[in-house]
Amino acid sequence: NIEQTMIKKILVAVLVAVPMSVAAQKFGVVSADEIFAAMPEVAEIQTKLGEASKQYEDEYAKLNEEMQKKFAEYQQLEQDASTPQSIKERRMQEIQDMDKKTQQFLQTAQQDLQRQQQQLMQPVQEKLLNAIKTVGAAQNLTMVFPSEMPAYVSAEVVDITPLGKTQLGVK
Repeated sequence: NIEQTMIKKILVAVLVAVPMSVAAQKFGVVSADEIFAAMPEVAEIQTKLGEASKQYEDEYAKLNEEMQKKFAEYQQLEQDASTPQSIKERRMQEIQDMDKKTQQFLQTAQQDLQRQQQQLMQPVQEKLLNAIKTVGAAQNLTMVFPSEMPAYVSAEVVDITPLGKTQLGVK
């Protein structure tokens, strides 16, 4: 019975302490996308990626043009009855090989652009995350949630998006 009394006292203490600890917590929300889009580094990276993409597109256009030329030559050979079948087959094989190489080039270009984007964006994303952490700590927030996600946000939740922009020096 002393044990039951002790357990009841502990339960009462826990029940009293839990609401107090929840009430002491402060939460924040942030629109990381909004801050990210305002960072000048992002525009610079998009320009670099655009330039790289243009180079790949130009090269792809050249490869495609070459293949079209070969195909036009093949069509002329196909109509010429005096051209041996083995030559026609060899030319068709060349076109197929060229098509394979073009497709491989396209795949490699896409992978390279993705790798470049990931490599260039990572430091910017880390900088943004650090700014959010700094502002969250300065505001004594328990947690910061993405503002795009919550179904409900009370008036007590602090939107730190403007503070995050200030921390990074962006508008």
